[in-house]
Amino acid sequence: MWGMSETRVVQGRQLGVGEVTQIRDLLAAHPEWSRRRLSEVLCAAWDWRNRAGQLKDMATRSLLLKLEASGLIQLPVRRRKASNRMAGPRLPPRLWDPTPVTGPLAQLGPLEVQEVSRDDAARRELAAALAQFHYLSHRGTVGENLQYRVRNARGRLLGGLVFGSAAWKCRARDEFIGWSAEQRPQQLHLLTNNSRFLILPKPVTFCSPSLTA
Repeated sequence: MWGMSETRVVQGRQLGVGEVTQIRDLLAAHPEWSRRRLSEVLCAAWDWRNRAGQLKDMATRSLLLKLEASGLIQLPVRRRKASNRMAGPRLPPRLWDPTPVTGPLAQLGPLEVQEVSRDDAARRELAAALAQFHYLSHRGTVGENLQYRVRNARGRLLGGLVFGSAAWKCRARDEFIGWSAEQRPQQLHLLTNNSRFLILPKPVTFCSPSLTA
């Protein structure tokens, strides 16, 4: 059990006995609530938001699971099987333009690097390319992420990148940066994780300028 003045960091958030008591009171007052409903109400009550201003509902759910695993709370029975967006259905292969893109990079004209995080059609195109050509495949993203596509002057997709939230802890990274345990939660938002990097294969072949006529 926690002492009256003790605090712990759970899911990157400082928790004390008051917060744990608040969660227990909500559970006792609303036994009919689902886990999702509990996390949404709690997240809003704490006004727990990311730097984009969005409520951190998924982080709150993870926090609740960790508290339950520690024996501090008892969550309602799960009403449905937990979904894993990263293990979702595989995307069907797309038909891609098989015409090779060859020659020096300069001949492609200006390349467009475009963020497509909020562009549904572009995201689907990038997801299909990653699923078909990336060695780790791709079944979706989890949490905060940024997605970029690279196209040539004619609008043909040449590559893509996906960035996500940095891992809460990474010993090698943290030692390299020189963070203390107190500094890490304050500075973690300055980092990102490049989860996917793709240059579409065979149809895209760049030649060294020295090898071209």
